[in-house]
Amino acid sequence: MSLDEKLDRVLTRALELEARLASPDGFVQSDFQRLSKELAELTPVVETVGLLRRTRAELADAQALAEESDGEMRELAEEEAAAIEAKLPDLERAMMLHLLPRDEADARNAILEVRAGTGGDEAALFAADLFAMYQRYAQGRGWRFEVMEVSENEIGGYKEAIATISGQSVFAHLKFESGVHRVQRVPATESQGRIHTSAATVAVLPEAEEVDVAIDDKDLRIDVYRSSGAGGQHVNTTDSAVRITHLPTGVVVTQQDEKSQHKNRAKAMKILRARLFDQERTRRDSERAADRKSQIGSGDRSERIRTYNFPQGRVTDHRINLTLYKIDKVMSGEALDEIVDALIAEDEAERLATLT
Repeated sequence: MSLDEKLDRVLTRALELEARLASPDGFVQSDFQRLSKELAELTPVVETVGLLRRTRAELADAQALAEESDGEMRELAEEEAAAIEAKLPDLERAMMLHLLPRDEADARNAILEVRAGTGGDEAALFAADLFAMYQRYAQGRGWRFEVMEVSENEIGGYKEAIATISGQSVFAHLKFESGVHRVQRVPATESQGRIHTSAATVAVLPEAEEVDVAIDDKDLRIDVYRSSGAGGQHVNTTDSAVRITHLPTGVVVTQQDEKSQHKNRAKAMKILRARLFDQERTRRDSERAADRKSQIGSGDRSERIRTYNFPQGRVTDHRINLTLYKIDKVMSGEALDEIVDALIAEDEAERLATLT
């Protein structure tokens, strides 16, 4: 099927939806909502296709006028044609992007999980730094950052930290952060000034609703116990901490930050749903793209994706060979968008290549 035929099918479908929604008699509410959502998703495509075709028609008119004219009129027509032609590449790219298969999770909120990897205390300190980086990044974008669980070590590092991030297109912006993040720096605990290498793992999961994942109560083992931690609010005198094990998959989630067992259970179920939903997404993605070589978008968390070299002041993303010499601004969240935007652009370019 040619590209114009694909576009004609989109336009035809949009007209069909408009006609059906104009006469909603006999519709059940769910059908009306589903068709309205489909039309809303097609509307930007229809508008871009219309603008592109009008621009192409204007270009043809200007070129025809230039061929038919001479002197000053021909010169004006040629200038107009050149100006119109310069707009076409951006319009064509925008149109192609609209035609790319959508990741339905892009608009969702996300659950962020950061864990210390190899490197002992320094890895835990780096995990805490990464968690703070994402918190500042979220605040800068106007997103809500809710800490769900933090497991600290004795010197303030994070063995594990989990948060829910809510806002517009959170998962679309953060999904490429999943993977192993490596740090090279002189630890605060190092008396000889030697550079150490350690790592932390990041997982970004799309938040799942109850309708997304069917969880049978009989598949759950729920244990309650007394919370423990570094002290203060993390310690409780009642059995409020909750550990939920999903027996079919072996996924285990613990929550102890809240004093209420009910609240801890609700938080644990939220994380469990997200992990099971992510497992299913990963399985489907692997089946659809088993031969895809790039790590971008695969969610493979076993691979090192980025290195933070503090002595040299640089951050390097190994998937796209991007290096920024502004580590302070990246860690503050201010310059993280430069990496995120480059990863999104690379993913779009790869997917656009499959359309041509």
